[in-house]
Amino acid sequence: MKNKNDAQLFEIGKLVVELSMIGGTDSNLDALLERMISVLEKLPQLRLQHRGAIYMYSPRNSPVRVAQYGLKLNLLQEDEDDPLHGYQTPFCKECISIRHTSPAGCHNLLILPLQNGLTNLGQVVLFADPKWTPIRSEFDFMTDLSRALSDIINRFLLGEVLRMREVELEESRADAIRRLGTASEYRDSDTGMHIMRMTAISVVIGKALGLSLEERELLSITAPMHDVGKIGVADAIMLKPDRLTPSEFNIMKSHTEIGGSILLGSDTLVVTAREIALYHHENWDGSGYPTGLSGEQIPVLARVCAIADVFDALVTARPYKEAWTLQQAIDWIKGQSGLKFDPAVVAAFDNALPEILRIRELYRDDVIDPHQVLHLPEIPCREVRWISWDENLNVGIASIDEHHRYLFDLTNDLINVVANRLGARELGRVLKGLGEYAVIHFSAEEKMMEHLGYEGLALQQVMHRHFLERLHEFKREIHENPLVAQHEILIFLKKWLVGHIRDEDSKLSVLV
Repeated sequence: MKNKNDAQLFEIGKLVVELSMIGGTDSNLDALLERMISVLEKLPQLRLQHRGAIYMYSPRNSPVRVAQYGLKLNLLQEDEDDPLHGYQTPFCKECISIRHTSPAGCHNLLILPLQNGLTNLGQVVLFADPKWTPIRSEFDFMTDLSRALSDIINRFLLGEVLRMREVELEESRADAIRRLGTASEYRDSDTGMHIMRMTAISVVIGKALGLSLEERELLSITAPMHDVGKIGVADAIMLKPDRLTPSEFNIMKSHTEIGGSILLGSDTLVVTAREIALYHHENWDGSGYPTGLSGEQIPVLARVCAIADVFDALVTARPYKEAWTLQQAIDWIKGQSGLKFDPAVVAAFDNALPEILRIRELYRDDVIDPHQVLHLPEIPCREVRWISWDENLNVGIASIDEHHRYLFDLTNDLINVVANRLGARELGRVLKGLGEYAVIHFSAEEKMMEHLGYEGLALQQVMHRHFLERLHEFKREIHENPLVAQHEILIFLKKWLVGHIRDEDSKLSVLV
C-alpha cells in the first residue's frame, strides 16, 4: 500500500510541475483552478469534490474571491445560495480542514494557504466529501501543494501587474494627445463639452459603421485633436462674435494644415490624429479642403469625425448663430449623403441616433432643468445586464435619471470585463471612462443644485468627492494587485450607486 501511495504521490508531483509550467501562460485563474482539481482527481483517496475557489486578501485584509470552479458566478458576492456565502476563515500557514455553514448548507472544506514570502496572499478553498477527514500525510501533501500554487499565483499576479503597467504607459501617451487637443478649446468660443460630445458621437458612429474595438479606441483618443490647428489662428478671428468674412474664413481654414504640421511623427496615435486634423473638412465629392480629397481617399476616421463635428456644431448655439433643431440637423446631414459626407457613415449616423441623442443630453452645456421632459429614443437593452436599473430609483428629474441609468450601463460594462476576463487593457479603458463620466455627472448635478439653491449641496459635494477619491484609490490598488482590486471595485460601485441614489439623490425631488 505504501509503495502504491508513493507512486501516486510521485505521479501527482509530476503533474504539479506541469501545472506550474502551464500556470504562467495566461491570467485565467478559473482555468488554473479547474486544472488543479483535475490533477487532484489522480489521488482518489483525497475525496475532493469538483468545485472550489481562490480568495486573495485586499489591502483591508478581507478575502475577495478572484476565481472559482463548479460554483455559480457570484461577482458581487451577495448571493445567499452561494455555498461560500459569508466565508471568513483566518489565515493558517498549513492546510486545514473546516466546516463552513451558509444558508445553502454545511460544507466540508480544505483550506490551502497562499503566500509570497512572509506576505499572506490568500487561500485556495476546495470542497471535500462531508464524511472525509484527511490524515496527517494528506494534510502535509496539500500544504506542499499550496506552496507550488503560491508560486504559480505569484506569477499570475506579476503578469497582470506588468500588463497594467503597459496600459498605464499607453494611457500616459494617450493623455498627452488629449491634452494637446484640449488646448485648442481655449482658443475657441466652444466649451469643453463640444469636444467630449463630438468624441463620444464619433465613437458610436464608428461602432454602427462596424469599426473594430481597436479602431474605436483609437478614435476616442485622437478625435479630440480634430481642431488642434486652431492654436495657430489669430484671436481676432477665433474669438470673433460675428460671422467670418470670406477672407477671414480662408484664414480659419488653415487650421487643418496647421494641425497637420503640429502632429508630425510615426507613432500610430500621432499619425491617426494628424489624418483627422488634416482631413476632417474634406468632402466626399472632392469639394472640401485643404487638399480636395474625395471618396475613400479620405481616411475613414476623418470621415466619421466630420459628421460628428458638424452635427454637434449645428445643434449648438454659437455667438453668431442660433442652434438648429435636432430634426433640421438630422435632415441636413442626410441630405449631404454622397456630397459632403460618406453615404456609409451617414447611414451609420442614422442607426446610431438613439445613442447620439443620449450623448447630447448627458454632455450638456446648460444647467439641468428639473422640469424638463426628455423625449429620447429607446436604446436597445444590452445582452448582459449584471445590475438592472430599478424604476424605484427614479428621482423625478428626467435628465438626472438618464445620467444615473448611464452610470449603471458603465458599471455593467466594467462587470462584463471582469466576468469575461477581458484583460487589463479593457479593464483600464472602461474604468477610466467611468471615472471621467462620474466627474461630468457630479458637475452637472452640483451646477443644478447651486443654481436652484439646494440645501443639501455641501453634503452632496462631500459624497461626490469621496466617490472620486475611492475610485482613485482603486486605480492605485489595481496596479498593485489587479486580481483583487477589480472585484472590490464592482462591490463598491453597486453598493455606492444604489445607496447614494436611494438615500441622497432621491431628495432632489423637492426641486421639481
